[in-house]
Amino acid sequence: MKRESNSSNGIPELNYTTLAILGGVFVLGLGVGIAFSSGATLNPENVASREVIDRSAPNPELCIQYGASAMVTDMQVFVTLNPFNVYVTQPKMRPGCVLRRNNWSILEQRRLISSEQVRECKNRMNTFGFTGVLEGTPEIRCIYQNDATGNLFLNQGGATGPRETDQF
Repeated sequence: MKRESNSSNGIPELNYTTLAILGGVFVLGLGVGIAFSSGATLNPENVASREVIDRSAPNPELCIQYGASAMVTDMQVFVTLNPFNVYVTQPKMRPGCVLRRNNWSILEQRRLISSEQVRECKNRMNTFGFTGVLEGTPEIRCIYQNDATGNLFLNQGGATGPRETDQF
């Protein structure tokens, strides 16, 4: 005896077991697809995670313990007034480190900054950042934390969770 379909177009009805299996295969396929497409290759050409930036920082252990690793961008801006135009050079990216204000003594102990530099930087409520290893000839600058525009990556709809302190 042949069982006939109740559907009018000739396609047999799907029972709950078949639907569950198809749903599981679909979800598994999505998961595998996401895993393959978001897999980051950890090489210098692809800076895709904080861990890569942390490992690339000068003096990475010291930087992570006493500050934060950073990406430093060097570029110049040329402004002409007649006619008014703005020209920007190609940026050069390199690893760097930003120290918390209460850890400046590390630089002073190594005689990399003077008490005069510390006083000037402290008066402007800034902090120090550097590129290059501290044992070599690092480039150390008093840097200003610019919060004027805010961070558009944070506080987007649905992105909640504890925030790490961002005051240095």
